[in-house]
Amino acid sequence: MGGFFANRRIVITGGAGFLGSYVIEGLQKRGCKNILIPKIEDYNFVNLPDISRMYDDMKPDIVIHLAAVVGGIGANRQHPGKFFYENLMMGVQLIEQARLRNIEKIVAIGTICAYPKFTPVPFKEDDLWLGYPEETNAPYGLAKKMLLVQSQAYRAEYGFNSIFLLPVNLYGPRDNFNPSSSHVIPALIKKCFDAIDAGDDHIDCWGTGSASREFIYASDAAEGILLATEKYNGSDPVNIGAGFEITIKDLVTKIAKLTGFKGQIRWDPTKPDGQPRRRLDVSLAKKLFGFEAKMTFDEGLKHTIDWYKNHRKV
Repeated sequence: MGGFFANRRIVITGGAGFLGSYVIEGLQKRGCKNILIPKIEDYNFVNLPDISRMYDDMKPDIVIHLAAVVGGIGANRQHPGKFFYENLMMGVQLIEQARLRNIEKIVAIGTICAYPKFTPVPFKEDDLWLGYPEETNAPYGLAKKMLLVQSQAYRAEYGFNSIFLLPVNLYGPRDNFNPSSSHVIPALIKKCFDAIDAGDDHIDCWGTGSASREFIYASDAAEGILLATEKYNGSDPVNIGAGFEITIKDLVTKIAKLTGFKGQIRWDPTKPDGQPRRRLDVSLAKKLFGFEAKMTFDEGLKHTIDWYKNHRKV
């Protein structure tokens, strides 16, 4: 007797990426025999013919849609049009083609950026429509939020099983440390090591440091996604998070200490802070499919820094 995943064909878009690598490990632990990873070189999901060809080639039972065009505040400010169009077209066409082919289920991965700029903390799923997202990443956040609208509309009209999950900011070993597109934790880790290597007596950080963020270790996020894939079949969006927040100022201090950077931290208030606060209400995920994050933040940061230390090119 196999489990839920044993004999199902599971396609993971973005399976070659950071979060994808942890989802694949989670599926392997669950005895999944048919894990299918469409590579971007073979299938460009912005193009409808490529999506159709992927479905014809791979014949999935379930699609976990992780693929996204993502980046930090800088990348979002530079490419609002690209982030909106490509994320929207990928998701909308994947879901439509899945419906036309009677695919068993699609798991659409949203983003914390879909929440309104001034969402009451902790963010509850019911608050998603209280206002406009923070401006720097609104195009990305809204493109992803349209997949929730589509999921709910398709369930109502066609009985199509599509669920929508909202993971908070991810971090962990194997993260993207490219300074032009990385998120805050890998960007700061790299910045500290670069300063140590160069003998610099300071690092420069964007904003004021007063904004707060929540982070979830990537293997925890993958576990939440797989529990939802197996156990959740509802129309309501569900947060996937760790349920805590830390200011960017405290985060930088923590990373500097763990990397061994002893210089000055300088803040540039002409640069944006992004959304003022972020912390998710994570009670729904626990109630609906028994998910709780396990990794403590300090432990997770240590693992991430150790991984970068061992893999970076000096």
